[in-house]
This record gives sequence, structure tokens and C-alpha cells, in this order.
Amino acid sequence: IVYLGAKPIFIDSELETWNICPTVLEEAIKNRIANGKKPKAIIGVHLYGMPFQVDAVRAVADKYEIPLVEDSAEALGSTFKSKKCGTFGDISILSFNGNKIITTSGGGAIVTKTLEQKNKAVFLSTQARDNAPHYQHSEIGYNYRMSNICAGIGRGQMEVLDKHIGLRRKMHEFYLDLFKDIPGVAVFNEPNEDYFSNHWLSCISIDSSKTNGVTSEVMRLAFEKENIECRPLWKPMHLQPVFKDCLYFGNDVAENLFTNGLCLPSGSNLTDLDRNRISNMVKSLFGI
Repeated sequence: IVYLGAKPIFIDSELETWNICPTVLEEAIKNRIANGKKPKAIIGVHLYGMPFQVDAVRAVADKYEIPLVEDSAEALGSTFKSKKCGTFGDISILSFNGNKIITTSGGGAIVTKTLEQKNKAVFLSTQARDNAPHYQHSEIGYNYRMSNICAGIGRGQMEVLDKHIGLRRKMHEFYLDLFKDIPGVAVFNEPNEDYFSNHWLSCISIDSSKTNGVTSEVMRLAFEKENIECRPLWKPMHLQPVFKDCLYFGNDVAENLFTNGLCLPSGSNLTDLDRNRISNMVKSLFGI
């Protein structure tokens, strides 16, 4: 957004999927239209592999005729109403970064509705070179190409995608069982059967008033002492210093999730020994 000289407007989360809130989104659009500045696009993110409220967000986008850009970077293999994430937006993106379920070591893919969109993306990502025998540029482009070697690695890993999703979901089931009898700890889970998450990252939220004062930060530091990495949830974009002057619509849902949430070890290569270490730490910390 900033690369293009545009201004981002940030929208609060909702508590069901932790993603963009359709109600606040529409309030923001109405506000901007009233001020003569209709937004150019909506970016919806499937956070941690959990699909956002696709029908509701899509309805807002269609109502105001604003294109929906679907950020499916964390949601490869996730579905909403049995349809794959990455297919809901007017344009969608996938990520193959080194920390994703499958990886090409970096980069990603764009999913388009038309061949024209695909060709324009390729044109821009290959320096926007005009069709001429000499080097000629009528538009500003980028050099964001993925090498053929990396692409080949990614295509090979597509064959094991379902296996790796199964391993991530197995870790999620492990955490559901581990925390089921601990008051004040909620594992981030699908709100209903319409949602199928790859559970790229398993996360929890902690209500310290019910855990004898154990906060997400207390837990993070306790795990860190045992060389087990946990991290806070992503910091809300409107709280980032670089975006301090940008508009924000909503209340404090995203901020509270950031304050009380924690990302847990979720890798596909975690072993039973790793799970035992995690389980022992949790039982020790919460006194069970």
C-alpha cells in the first residue's frame, strides 16, 4: 500500500476468527465515502490459517463495489464452506516463505481471476519491460521473480501439502487436549463447521483473572527459560510506529488479543519428546 503511495486504513478484529470485522469494515467505508475518499481495495487476511468471515466480508466488498484482495499467506489448505482459501478474492496471494507449511525458501504466488491479471502481474514482477527488441520501460516495475529452482522445489512440496497440514492440525489437537481443563486458557479454534483451518500456528488467549495471575507474558518467559519458543500474537498494524498517523476504525479487540494471546510451538517436525516437554511445562506452570 505504502509502496504505491496510498494510505492504509486499519480495521479492528472480531472475536470469532480474530480477523477483519465486517461490521467495522462497513462503518469505515461509509465514513470514507462521506469524506469523499472511497477506498480502492479491501485486504482480508486469514490469520494463522483461520479463514476470515468470507461471506460477510465479500458482501461488504460487493455492496460498495470495492475489490477484495485476499491475503491467504498463512492459509494454504484452509477452507471455508469446503472451498479453498485463496479463491475468494478478486486477487489472492499465497506465501511460500521459510516459516510456512510448504516453502520455496521465500516468495509466494498470486491467484487471479483472469489471464489479463496474471499477465500484468508477471509483467510488473519482471521489471515491466515493454515488448521491444531494446530495453524499454513505460511503467515502473519490480524484480520480484522466483527462480525456476525455487519454483521447482515448491511444486514438489505441493505433493506433501496435505501431510503437513495433517501434522499442524495434530499439534492443534494436542493443545486442545492439553488446555481443556485449565480455566482461563482458550485455544484458538474454528467457530463452526464452515471453517477448516490448517492451524499453521496454534494460539491461545489467557484470562489471567482465572489463572492465578499467569499471563501470556509470564508463560512466554517461563517457556523461554526452558528454550521453548512462544511468541505474542502479531502486533496490530495500527499500533506499529510506522503507521501511527494512519486512520483506525474499531475498538480494542485486536489490542486485547495482542495483550493476552500467545503463539505456541506448531512446527510439522515436532516430536513426541517435544510435546512431552511442552506438556510438562504447562502442567508445572498452571499447577496441574
